[in-house]
Amino acid sequence: MQETNIETRLHPANAELSRRIAVLLETLLEKEKTVEALQDSEKRYRRLFESAKDGILILDAETGSVVDVNPFLLQLLGYSYDALIGRYIWEIGVFKDIAASKEAFKILQDNEYIRYEDLPLEAFDGRPIAVEFVSNVYLVDHRKVIQCNIRDITARKRAEAEHKRLMAAVEQVEDAIVMTDAKGIIQFVNLAFERTTGYSREEAVGKSPRILKSGQQDESFYRDLWGTVSGGRTWVGRMVNKRKDGTLYTEESTVSPVRDASGRIVNYVGVQRDITEELRLAAQSQQARKMEAVGLLAGGVAHDYNNMLGVILGYTEMAMNKVEAAQPLHTDLQHILNAAKRSADITRQLLAFALKETIVPVALDLNTNVERILDMLRRLIREDINLAWMPAVGECPVKMDPIQVEQILMNLCLNARDAITGVGKVTIETGSVVIDEDYCANHPGFVPGKYVLLAVSDNGEGMDKEVLDHIFDPFFTTKEVGKGTGLGLSMVYGIVSQNNGFINVYSEPGEGTTFKIYLPWYANKAVETGTEIAAKIPPCLGETVMVVEDELSLLVIARTMLEKLGYSVLSAGSPGEAIGLAEKHAGEIRLVITDVVMPEMNGRELAERLHSLYPDMKILFTSGYTANVIGHKGVLDEGVSFIQKPYSMKDLAAKVREALRGT
Repeated sequence: MQETNIETRLHPANAELSRRIAVLLETLLEKEKTVEALQDSEKRYRRLFESAKDGILILDAETGSVVDVNPFLLQLLGYSYDALIGRYIWEIGVFKDIAASKEAFKILQDNEYIRYEDLPLEAFDGRPIAVEFVSNVYLVDHRKVIQCNIRDITARKRAEAEHKRLMAAVEQVEDAIVMTDAKGIIQFVNLAFERTTGYSREEAVGKSPRILKSGQQDESFYRDLWGTVSGGRTWVGRMVNKRKDGTLYTEESTVSPVRDASGRIVNYVGVQRDITEELRLAAQSQQARKMEAVGLLAGGVAHDYNNMLGVILGYTEMAMNKVEAAQPLHTDLQHILNAAKRSADITRQLLAFALKETIVPVALDLNTNVERILDMLRRLIREDINLAWMPAVGECPVKMDPIQVEQILMNLCLNARDAITGVGKVTIETGSVVIDEDYCANHPGFVPGKYVLLAVSDNGEGMDKEVLDHIFDPFFTTKEVGKGTGLGLSMVYGIVSQNNGFINVYSEPGEGTTFKIYLPWYANKAVETGTEIAAKIPPCLGETVMVVEDELSLLVIARTMLEKLGYSVLSAGSPGEAIGLAEKHAGEIRLVITDVVMPEMNGRELAERLHSLYPDMKILFTSGYTANVIGHKGVLDEGVSFIQKPYSMKDLAAKVREALRGT
């Protein structure tokens, strides 16, 4: 018998029921799988919720009550779970800046997404916390909730604040700071770099530090620098760089490699200090010390040297008076006399530079004094050089020795003449200027005040920086051997300093030179200082004169010259001997000629002792330099009579008569 399918044997109603049961079972199985999937998803979400390193706060979007909160947020804020669940957001103090009231909470309700990048919160214990706050609104089981993600950025804010403080410090330091990448391309420069180099930050970033290359260092210098820092070591040294405007400056640099956590070099940082001004001031200080040393040397040598020159001049002059002018011997003696006078001039220049030449300053109008010597200055320079005179309108009052005005202009005009090849021009001009504190800040050594300007300019060959740095050095000269002593500008410098003035020099090769001298403005009325007219020496009246000189040869020649002039002479080789002679002398002593620098006591002290014996006695001091005994900085004290060594018989005769008259 053929088998029959079971379904065909079932009742049709039963078959339909069986199908429905199968479908139901399949549906239940799918739902069970879905539930399991949802449970797995919820477990995964919960694990993420519980382990998240950001705070998570779930709010009921309708009421604002806390639905859930993760452990990280509880720990961050210092609250327990029960203290937050069911509380309204505006009731929790730490969130008052987000939703301080039910009305404020509406902002979270009405915006599906809100972000606060920097929100200040407060922990339960009052500790401030900086957070990043993000809120999202979405549906859960047909219920609208607000999820708030809260990230603690306190450490980041602290790091940012530290970074800002560090950057503020970097921007405030006086040293230029440059940071490059590992290839040497500039990534950062501070404000000091901009001030020092003239390059803005935008102009420097992305460039190589070689934009500062001056050409003063060769390639081996830079290879050594790069080899040092790329090898992981710090380079320290000096270099000359060039600013954006082309000017050069010297800097002390420290360049160091910067490594990352793995030890790989990722940056280089350079700290650069502009020492140009320091070097200039150091050179100026060295120059001042050198001048002081030369001054000390000049003072020490001048006394003995001038004594010897005095002997040479005195005996030569007396010998010439015994020989007819037509005889060859007279000519030979004249050469000796000229050489001695030239030697005395050189010594005087050195003393002027060293501020040890004695001067007698008077109030004078600089314009008037310059005009008086213009003809002499024109004779000094060649006929193919035009001497232009451009005086200021009105007086230019100063207080100085008129002879020093001549010395300044003679030396500057002679230098200008020698700097001009062929046809040229020398310009002398005067003016008045006021120097303020801002100018002095950029010109060390200058003092604020009103000054008379004396400027001498030429259109000659000019000077480079190397020459300019040494022009006031004693014995420095660019002239051929035998063409100059190198003391002319040193003397100018000394005279200006002695009169509390300042001097600036401006020069470029091929562009000529300008000397600008600033002398203090003197408000008192100027006196006439015309050139003295040679007059006959007043006849001697047979007065008794005492000569005190510790150099025997000079004592003898001084006595001889005075006796030839007709004076009765007492001579002493020391202060003690002079006092003894004065005490024993029966008659009147009208004048004492005394050396300033002597053993036992100086000339001023001797004069005071002798005045106690002869109150009406006149004093004539003599010396190779003042030694601050009868003056200060070479400026003769008022009312003091003085004759500079070495002196001729004519000079001595005139000074003796002047001292005896008391003028």
